[in-house]
Amino acid sequence: MTQINQTAQAFQVPFIDVTSDEAIFEGEGWDAVVVIAPSLADIKQDEINLLAAHASQIDMRVGQSATLLFAPGLAGGRLIISPVADTDNAYHDVRVFAKAAREGIAIAKAAGATKPLLVVPAVSDTRFQNAQQVAALACGQELWQPLEAREAKTLTPSLTAIGLLNSASHSMLINAAESGRVLARDLCGTEPERMSAMGFAQYCVDAFADSGLAVSVIDQVDQLTTDYPLLSAVGRSSFDVARHHPRVVKLEYVGEGTITKTLFFAGKGVVYDTGGADIKVAGSMAGMSRDKGGAAAVAGLMKALSIIKPKGVKVVAELGLVRNSIGSDAFVTDEIITSHAGMRVRIGNTDAEGRLVLADLLSHLRIQAQSAINPQLFSVATLTGHVVRAYGGYPALVENSEAKNQGVATLLAQTGEQWGEPFEVSRLRPEDFAKVADKNGAADVVSSNNGPSSITARGHQYPAAFLINASGLGQTALPFTHIDIAGSAVEGDPLYGKPTASPLVTLLQFAVL
Repeated sequence: MTQINQTAQAFQVPFIDVTSDEAIFEGEGWDAVVVIAPSLADIKQDEINLLAAHASQIDMRVGQSATLLFAPGLAGGRLIISPVADTDNAYHDVRVFAKAAREGIAIAKAAGATKPLLVVPAVSDTRFQNAQQVAALACGQELWQPLEAREAKTLTPSLTAIGLLNSASHSMLINAAESGRVLARDLCGTEPERMSAMGFAQYCVDAFADSGLAVSVIDQVDQLTTDYPLLSAVGRSSFDVARHHPRVVKLEYVGEGTITKTLFFAGKGVVYDTGGADIKVAGSMAGMSRDKGGAAAVAGLMKALSIIKPKGVKVVAELGLVRNSIGSDAFVTDEIITSHAGMRVRIGNTDAEGRLVLADLLSHLRIQAQSAINPQLFSVATLTGHVVRAYGGYPALVENSEAKNQGVATLLAQTGEQWGEPFEVSRLRPEDFAKVADKNGAADVVSSNNGPSSITARGHQYPAAFLINASGLGQTALPFTHIDIAGSAVEGDPLYGKPTASPLVTLLQFAVL
């Protein structure tokens, strides 16, 4: 597996900073010029501007839709103008540059270019201050291919490099982020046998070899059942199948210098979700190999951090990897199971399994955070259908009172807006805690109601109340933010679309700020 993984991990097109406008010409090493601009007037290079203006007089598509022009004298004889639409619309954000970049790079690839130069003129609108970086990352998203296809067909990247003209040395950040996103997409998007809990864990071990991160994997059944009792309940039926055994991956990054803040991440890695005893029916099980997007995004974040190596920050992550199988030993609704934090949890629905996994992870992180410098805790998960019903393709931020007082969600939302990963901010209310209270007192907390979250009032908010109580965070003053990415982890087809690695880029920026 290791040799295959090394090949798979290398599926990334490198970005290169280019400082001279001379790079647009033939003979400078590039074979296409891809311009991402709101209008032809924004193009600063006279040669490009004149050619595009002339072409627009005979082809009205130029400047209106992505177009390939024959350009003698320019790199590869290819000039691609991909206009950015609706920048004057106050409701639009920097993702309009991402859309234009994806269209432009797709044309460059189809035209046979292997080393295009990306040109993104600077614009004065502060909404678009990171337009070049967002455009570059969008190219990476467009070019990624599924791990299964790469391994089966021995695919290599169709491009050898992408140049970033006048990028102000952005390439290091972009390459690090894209390396993390390749890892996250591979982990999230791969089918459940290839990326079982043990396969996911091994893929991480291979990906972090020589990274400088501290990496460990808990794979012993006795330790899992003792230290992660809720996670083990979810995986109880899977223990009968050796290749489906759960795993917990622990990752730690410690930056050089004096540590000024410590971030803790719990990632939900349900590698396949049958729903358990509350089994998914009517075809709703399809796509449930993508229920590991949270753990995938956190793993990708750690990969990016290991490359950038920011100083003064410590980041600790735990990834809970488990298959929610159905069988004679499956856990069932009404069971009361004691969490790692010592809280008695009544199971309300076995298809609400992700929050059980996260609660044990957060309990372990809580213990470490209590003695850490400026700690902040996060859970990242494809958790509820309700967040999709409420916000469509946007992830939700749900924070406790301590995080709200620190403005964590506000800062994350502002950062995401600038980097093309916008969030919606939700509020915890007293009703959310009331919803998870056990009505007869036999248990300390109830995991969920017995209906789908998508038709449950406050269906994506109240799980955060459960996490706070079941993990023991409610007995501390630690800031905690829950991130539900069920709507943003995959783009396009909701079952088998391309993984996005959301919200890796935002979390990376948040970590290094």
